Amino acid sequence: MIKIKTLSTYTSQDLEDLRELLCSLSDRLELKEENLRQVIEDPHTHLYVIYSETGRIIGCATLCVATTLEGEMGHVEDVVVSPHHRGKHLGRRLMEHLLNEAKQYAPIQLHLTSNPKRIEANKLYQSLQFVQKETNVYQMEIR
Repeated sequence: MIKIKTLSTYTSQDLEDLRELLCSLSDRLELKEENLRQVIEDPHTHLYVIYSETGRIIGCATLCVATTLEGEMGHVEDVVVSPHHRGKHLGRRLMEHLLNEAKQYAPIQLHLTSNPKRIEANKLYQSLQFVQKETNVYQMEIR
């Protein structure tokens, strides 16, 4: 039976599974153990994972919540299902779980971005009532 849960502790196998997942999302992403530790320890960040019948992580999504002057704001990040397990509606189950968990912060406005090339993922988000917002997205790295 496949289970979805909030990751609060992790094993070396969990770390490796998450690294593989993120690489399937983008080959530019490299998960460092310190980043995983910070995500798990941050009370405003929730990492949801899907475990296979064999106990391996085969999907994940992150909900980051912040309080702004407009109220509660959430960002959905790192939504990915293993290429070997796609087509089984696991992404939908994962997102429905995340959305249900986000209700504890209601009212909350959720944001997510998705590469236009991820056609199936974009269809999923739209089917879950996410609305494409016309905006500019800016990024800056500060080191």
